[in-house]
Amino acid sequence: MNTNVGTVDRLIRLLLAAALFYLGFFVYGGTGLGIGLVVVGSVMLVTALVGFCGLYQLLGIRTNKANKYS
Repeated sequence: MNTNVGTVDRLIRLLLAAALFYLGFFVYGGTGLGIGLVVVGSVMLVTALVGFCGLYQLLGIRTNKANKYS
């Protein structure tokens, strides 16, 4: 599996995941919205850590310019 998520994209995903976790656990904790925010935050966290996004793969998007031809 090749990476298709660039460094800046990964940092943005990490920051958004942290914000979604905060909102999901502390602001909307115990509600359906809170659970949804935590799930979306988890997906963003995993894609940031792994460096691969399945949606990017389907749409042909690549933000990782260093690994362009892999």
